[in-house]
Amino acid sequence: MIPEIDIYGVYVPTFALVLLGCYVVFRLLHRLLSAGGFYHRVWHRDLFDIATYFALLGGVVLVMEHVFR
Repeated sequence: MIPEIDIYGVYVPTFALVLLGCYVVFRLLHRLLSAGGFYHRVWHRDLFDIATYFALLGGVVLVMEHVFR
């Protein structure tokens, strides 16, 4: 993975941008699942949300490692 990205002279860690991007995607997915009534079938909503976010984050990091190798 690229260690840092230069944004107008400010060096930002790549992982921070990945975290932010995954959070935005997760919030969109969360709204979609809420609107569809999926959470009525989930036993522990907060645990499911955390697991979904980290699964999304892990998948993105694995893909980025493979692409930027």
